Amino acid sequence: MSCDDENSFSEITKIALRDVGNSLLLSQNDSTSLVLPITNIDTNKFELTFQEELSIVPDSLVDAVKNSFAKANLPDNYRIEVLHCSDNEVAYSYEMKNEEQNSIIPCMGRALPVGCYIIQVQFTELKQTSWVIYVLLFGGVILALWFLMKLRKPKLKEDTLESYIIGKYEFYPDQNKLVKSASEIQLSKKECELLEIFYENLNTVVKRDELVKRVWEDQGVFVGRSLDTYISKLRKKLQEDDSIKITNIHGVGYKLEVLDS
Repeated sequence: MSCDDENSFSEITKIALRDVGNSLLLSQNDSTSLVLPITNIDTNKFELTFQEELSIVPDSLVDAVKNSFAKANLPDNYRIEVLHCSDNEVAYSYEMKNEEQNSIIPCMGRALPVGCYIIQVQFTELKQTSWVIYVLLFGGVILALWFLMKLRKPKLKEDTLESYIIGKYEFYPDQNKLVKSASEIQLSKKECELLEIFYENLNTVVKRDELVKRVWEDQGVFVGRSLDTYISKLRKKLQEDDSIKITNIHGVGYKLEVLDS
């Protein structure tokens, strides 16, 4: 509960307990002595005391609490303890549940002798119920937000992916593939990286050292003929378009040439 809710609950409980005290005094034809101020002694625990000594009749106590709490719309789960003022020993107690068959109310009809008594009430499931409700509410909000994000998140379609035109091919670097006439040609990671470098430097010589550094620098090991092997593989995958050539500039590097059709 919020702070405002807790304050409101505490005040309503105190009013209901004053009504309980008044009912008990009136049942013993006492219309002059006072019900002392109700105190909130612990979390969801309250204490009712009296100015004068009185006799506690369990039947009257159970009915008075039940009726006053019902009028105040207070929780149905609570424990009542009647304590001796002198030593705080429990003289009588009972426990109420919202399912009445689970309530425990002993010694009905056996009145306690006149004396000084303290009546304490502890709401037994209020805190737990509130905690569960807030957990469920929080979980519901998170689930709803997740569902809304799921609905709003656009599905990734091929026509929204970044692609480049190389001759008659469409190059999708994010998917490591070439597309030509609705046919897909898969590229290895290194083939894709090389083709991307060539596209950035179309019709321009790219030095061998630059190609090796950008594609193999994180691999730790580079075999001298690896670059030539991957260039050869790229040529085969681009061979269906005569306007595309990967030219070896001896001793310098390679150049991707795309002739105007």
